[in-house]
Amino acid sequence: MIRLFQAALAFVGLLALSACADESASEGVPVTGEINIYSSRHYDTDLALYEDFTKATGIKVNRIEADADALIERIAAEGEFSPADLLITVDAGRLWRAEEAGILSPVDSKILEERIPANLRDPQKRWFALSTRARIIIYNKAKGKPAGLDTYEGLADPALKGRICMRSSSSVYNIALLSSMIVHDGPEKAGAWAKGVVANFARPPQGNDMSNIEAVAAGECDISLVNTYYLARFDTPDKRKVLDAIGIIFPNQASTGTHVNMSGAGVVKTAPNRANAILFLEYLSSESAQKYLANGNNEYPAAKGVAPTSAVEALGTFKADPLGAAEIGKNEARAVELYNAARWN
Repeated sequence: MIRLFQAALAFVGLLALSACADESASEGVPVTGEINIYSSRHYDTDLALYEDFTKATGIKVNRIEADADALIERIAAEGEFSPADLLITVDAGRLWRAEEAGILSPVDSKILEERIPANLRDPQKRWFALSTRARIIIYNKAKGKPAGLDTYEGLADPALKGRICMRSSSSVYNIALLSSMIVHDGPEKAGAWAKGVVANFARPPQGNDMSNIEAVAAGECDISLVNTYYLARFDTPDKRKVLDAIGIIFPNQASTGTHVNMSGAGVVKTAPNRANAILFLEYLSSESAQKYLANGNNEYPAAKGVAPTSAVEALGTFKADPLGAAEIGKNEARAVELYNAARWN
C-alpha cells in the first residue's frame, strides 16, 4: 500500500514540480545540483519524500537530522560558510528561535502564499508550516467524562485530584502549551494552573503521549493531555481496543480555541542552493506531498483544501487557537520557569 502510494506520489510530483519550476521564485534558475536540509523531523516517511523529489527533479537531497536547537546553533556558528539550505523543525517555538537567531531569509513565492494559510506562515515570509497537530484532553470512557471539563484551565480543578497522568514538563509540546496560556491568561494564572495540575497528578510525570494514552485506557489514571497524531496511531486493528476506551475533548472551544503546534520550514539566509530550497519548500506544500506528510504521521495538512487521514478526521472538527509562533516562542523560557516553580518534573 505504502509503495503504491509512493509511486502515485512520484507521478503527481513530476507534474507538481514542473509547475513549481515554471512559477516559483526561482524562475529562470536551472533546476540542478543539490539541497542540504537540516531537519529535526525523524519520520521514516520523510525519506520517501526526499527520494521522490530527487526522482522528479534530479536534485540530490543531503540531510542532517538533530535536535532543532542544536541545528539552529550549528547554522549560526557556521555563519556565511554554512552549507544549510533549509531548516525543518517540529515546533513553533523553534521556528521563532530561528527567526531570533537571524538565520532565515524571506521567501517571495506565490505558490506558498496561495497554499499555506496566513496564520500558518511567518508574516515576514521567513518560514511556512508543513503540518499541524492539536493538543487535546483525553479521559477514560468507562469512568465517564469529568463534569465541567472543557478547557485546559479546568485540569487544575481540585475535583480532579489524583486523576491526571502527564509526561514531563520538558516536552516541547507541554512547553508550547503553557507558553500559549501565558499569552492568554497571564503568567500569574498560568503558573497557578501548572501548580494546580501537579496537585492533581495520579503519579509523577513519566513516559510519553503513547504510554499515557495506554495508562488512561487501562484505568491507571483518568485524564491526560496528548497530541492528536499519537491518538490516531491507535486506530489499527491490533490497537483499536485502546482507542475505544478513550474519550476526547478539544479544549477551549468557547474561548481561545484548542492549542495547535506545527512542523515548519524556512530557507537559510546563507543558503548556497537557494533556488533549490525554494523549489523543495514549494514541493512540500503541494497536495501530494501534503497528503504524504499527513498520512505518514497522522497530522493535519497545513495547505488549504487537503484533507487529513481518516484516523485524524475521525477525531472530529474543532476551532484552533490562531496564536502565532512568535507569541509562543518568546514565552517558552518563562513557561519552563513556571513548570520548575510548580515542581512539574
